[in-house]
Parts: sequence; structure tokens; C-alpha cells
Amino acid sequence: MTQNIDMPQLNTAVLEEWIEKVASMLGKRVGALTYVFCDDEYILDTNRQFLGHDYYTDIITFDYSNSHRIAGDMVISIDTVKSNAQQLGVDYDSELLRVIIHGVLHLCGINDKGPGEREIMEQHENEALAVLPQGILAK
Repeated sequence: MTQNIDMPQLNTAVLEEWIEKVASMLGKRVGALTYVFCDDEYILDTNRQFLGHDYYTDIITFDYSNSHRIAGDMVISIDTVKSNAQQLGVDYDSELLRVIIHGVLHLCGINDKGPGEREIMEQHENEALAVLPQGILAK
């Protein structure tokens, strides 16, 4: 689903296969996942309304998982993904895939706010990106 932007060019079947593989690496199964790809204003409104935060972010994850099955809604700002990619000196597609799997990792129970947690999240992101299947980008 999109809000105020065009849908990213992703092969959803391959994306789902990748997400299932990453979740299984962490002992989880995949339930209902919803992605909302949006612009900065939409994610800012979402951040204010649901989290009480007054800033832009690349992803907000709403977790409905149980102990064995991940489920949730993920709101991703394509504007912020693009600007982060430029700031980090990486291509947009790589950053988008990192953000998508970042949300999945949150649903799997990986956090990134406490001491040392950001490094653990980055390690899991890198492991997930290492098993990224060919053909995920539908170009």
C-alpha cells in the first residue's frame, strides 16, 4: 500500500521468500505483514499520532507478533530512505531493503535503542542482506 508516493519496484514473491528465510533464521514464522510506503509528511503524522514523536524517521513498526509468529504493520518513508541513502553514500535500493528487513527484525524481537543494541541490529541486518535472493528488485 502507498500514501502520497509511487510503489517501490519490488518483486513481492521474492520479498516474501526472503522475509520468511530471515524470520526462520531467528526461529520465527511469518504471519500477516503490511507495508505502507509513504512520504515524509505521512510518516511524521503517524509518528506524532501513535508515538508522540515530532520527527521524521525511515520506519515505524507496529508489532502484533506472538512468541512464534511475527505480524505487524510497517510504515516506511521513501523520502527518508532516499535522503539516508545519500547521506550514507549507498544506493537507494540497498537502503530500502535494509529498512524493510529492519522492520522485520524488530518483529522478531531485535531492538536497537538500548546500550549495544544498535550493533546487534546491524549484525542481523547484514546477515539478512547476505541471504538476499536474486530478483527481489522488479526493474
